[in-house]
Amino acid sequence: MAAHLVDNVKFSVMTGKYEIIDIAEDDLVTSARNFMFFFDACPSAFGGFTTLDLENLRFGESDISNVLITCKCLRHLRLFNCDSGVCSTLQIEHARLKELSIVQCMVERVELRWLPQLTTMVFEGWLQFQDPLFIGHVPLLEVVSLTNLALRYDKTVFLSEFLSGSSIRDLKLAFNSEKIWVQPEFPTPCLAFVFSQLRFVNLLHLPEGHDLTWTMYILEAAPLLKELYMTVWDHACNMEMDETKRKEEAYSEDKGVEWELVAADFQHHSLVTLVIFGFESEDCFVSYVRRVLVAAVNLEDVFLYSGLKYRSCPDKKKLVRYPWTEWQRISLNERLTAGIESGAILHYGEMRPGHLAKMEHPKCSMLKAKRGFA
Repeated sequence: MAAHLVDNVKFSVMTGKYEIIDIAEDDLVTSARNFMFFFDACPSAFGGFTTLDLENLRFGESDISNVLITCKCLRHLRLFNCDSGVCSTLQIEHARLKELSIVQCMVERVELRWLPQLTTMVFEGWLQFQDPLFIGHVPLLEVVSLTNLALRYDKTVFLSEFLSGSSIRDLKLAFNSEKIWVQPEFPTPCLAFVFSQLRFVNLLHLPEGHDLTWTMYILEAAPLLKELYMTVWDHACNMEMDETKRKEEAYSEDKGVEWELVAADFQHHSLVTLVIFGFESEDCFVSYVRRVLVAAVNLEDVFLYSGLKYRSCPDKKKLVRYPWTEWQRISLNERLTAGIESGAILHYGEMRPGHLAKMEHPKCSMLKAKRGFA
């Protein structure tokens, strides 16, 4: 290990606790101290680790920086509920790090100072919607996954500012079936740069019953976009359903955002695939698909799935496949394509191989690997 002769070594700290609200601060501090005692005793071994998977640790002010300096071979870093105190700032610099996952960490701001090899970032559950992320020298960043739950008082985010300084290819945005926290933008040079290389977009757990037109701004700003996936699902398993608690905890009932196309004759020449999970025959879905059919002049396939199939999920509402008859499908086809000249093929029913995998995860090896000790 000290000679760095082992190609791949993963070190995981597994506390077995995944509900953050149930973990006392003293437990976080004690677990971090125990980890640092071990770290200080074996710096040569840590210097050879390529993957570090840490959870439920409250470090001292300089601990995370010291770990990154010592772990010179590190390529993959996952932090779950790890910080240096509530509302602290997490600064990351590393010469070899390629994949970074920051999930439910109680930090006010994450600063990616100098990460010349970083290609993939997962960022979930930031505390403040005002400038939670700074992207410095990260020239190879191309896969980004952003997930959060926005409450009534949270301001919407401009992705041109949130991702400023990057030019990504693969973008996942997840909303936990609550308020849309992305603010659509008119085309600007900054937004054009951020989206200039964008090829794949996945919008996950959009709230049901709200207009989807706002997503067209992504098409307007991303001329090379080829695939657009979206899931519209009020997933009861992951939502606060008690109306009294929703009011007390400031959940928003007005979850949507409004947007009008910049140009009525807007055309997109790269999009070839549109996939919608949770599709219904309601007007908001039909009008949206019609907009895309008109704008995406080279669109080849539109896949419309009524729901997802999670066997362990008690939310039965979305576990069914398309129940429609052939006549109903013909009727829907007419509603979707009336007066529109498009070569796109509309697909229903059986899910195509690979669609669910693309919807669920970004291209991050740490998230795909089975969790466990190594």
